[in-house]
Amino acid sequence: MAWFVLVVSGLLEAVWAIALDRSAGFSRPLPTAIFGVAVVASMLGLGYALRSIPVGTGYAVWVGIGAAGTAVTGMVALGESVSVLKIFCLLLVVGGVVGLKYAH
Repeated sequence: MAWFVLVVSGLLEAVWAIALDRSAGFSRPLPTAIFGVAVVASMLGLGYALRSIPVGTGYAVWVGIGAAGTAVTGMVALGESVSVLKIFCLLLVVGGVVGLKYAH
């Protein structure tokens, strides 16, 4: 259960990062509200998961999922540039996250 919560919390990290960008410095109410809810839920989930997953592993997986999710969302939905190097690097991040899960 802790790993499932950690993955969901990592996805919520991507949500709050995108909402933070879209909030335009907290001047737009809906993205600001989404940011607030997602960041709190993401942190609560991370805290829950760290009860049974070591902090180094849990935090690295959480950040990796959030970073990869944010980067993919930027490329797919927000018009950010896509390159073979970016995709390769994202695959390295995902591979590292999977590796940490199995090394645990």
